[in-house]
Amino acid sequence: MRLTFLGTGSAMPTGDRFQTGLLVESEDRDPLLVDCGSGVLHALARTDVGYEGVSTVLLTHHHLDHVADLLPLLKAKWLAGTTDLTVVGPEGTRDLLDGLLDVHDYMQGRVDLTVEEVGPGSFSVGGYDVEAVETVHSLYCLAYRFAGAEGDLTFSGDSEATEAVADLADGSAVLVHDCSFPDEVDVANHPTPSQLGEVLAGRDVGTTYLTHLYPHTDGEHESMLDSVESRYDGDVRFARDGLQVPVADESEDPDTTVTGSDDAE
Repeated sequence: MRLTFLGTGSAMPTGDRFQTGLLVESEDRDPLLVDCGSGVLHALARTDVGYEGVSTVLLTHHHLDHVADLLPLLKAKWLAGTTDLTVVGPEGTRDLLDGLLDVHDYMQGRVDLTVEEVGPGSFSVGGYDVEAVETVHSLYCLAYRFAGAEGDLTFSGDSEATEAVADLADGSAVLVHDCSFPDEVDVANHPTPSQLGEVLAGRDVGTTYLTHLYPHTDGEHESMLDSVESRYDGDVRFARDGLQVPVADESEDPDTTVTGSDDAE
């Protein structure tokens, strides 16, 4: 598998990061879009896959910064003539799509849309074998682990640092985890670096990428990494928009950039 970070930001834009979106690719399966926040449609257009090449979207939850580009994606696919799309997500996903299409009724019938709802446990999405657990967040949210031939990928979605998500990630080649704020911010529903380091201690993860970054993290990356690594001895890095990594065990140098992102992050 290969992972491309389309958006690594949060609900508060900084101008440097789009909101949440991940592109998962595999040689034997169609591309899978995980979450579709504001800006993700533009990021998709920069990839070889493009929005035309996405036929399945998997949502972690329904907060606006994870679904804002969902209807624009539908319209772009309709205008491009690629109108098949399956949207999969937790309970309430069908109501979400129905509501969006009710508001923008001119989109009714424009796409061949399939909506599926999933919960904790094992299921298949777009040919990917997935294991899900519920996270601790202000809205019902699922974390996902994707099985790959050369290593697994786990995405926390939005979550506090929890044993359930850490257990899900144990043994993964790549973990993408919410780390929205530095330790100085007193916050619920998201983890701070020290909290994340504590819950990952003793887990076996190839590389952990920190994402869902609020403006509060600007200028704090070094101290945040120090905080995680003082409690957890794994490889921890900051994600950035356009970063592309292979999902494989014991990868020597997984980081490449596929857009004009800042390599200094």
